Amino acid sequence: MTADHAIPFGTQLIGRTEKALNAILDRQLAGTGITEPQWVTLTLTAAGGGLPTGTIVERVRAALKVDEARAREHLTELTAAGLLRTTPAGAVEATERGRAQWSAVRAATSLITQRLWGDLPEEDLAAAGRVLNTVLARTDGVLSAA
Repeated sequence: MTADHAIPFGTQLIGRTEKALNAILDRQLAGTGITEPQWVTLTLTAAGGGLPTGTIVERVRAALKVDEARAREHLTELTAAGLLRTTPAGAVEATERGRAQWSAVRAATSLITQRLWGDLPEEDLAAAGRVLNTVLARTDGVLSAA
């Protein structure tokens, strides 16, 4: 897209960017059997390093904007697929297979995102981060008030 045809900041730009980034993720997930919501769940679990089930459920619920039951379903699906397990202490963690899948997809997407914004000036990335975090916080506020 050229500067002449740039989409002004707003819902269309945010939505199209999200759809494009999800399409890239979907390509990386192809053949893994992992859906995008499951990927978010696996990421939160792998990055958490063995957090209590309730903590992971809350993080998944907040990240995906789903209810507790749906968040728990994602954990159950990933556990059934052998990608997550619950420890005797009640923590949820990625299995060796789950960590390997997560690491492979994460490495591939990191290479792509580096090409997408790795060369952008730090101040531009910082400004974009501030704007998107403000929009996200306000969106969360609207959703929690509904």
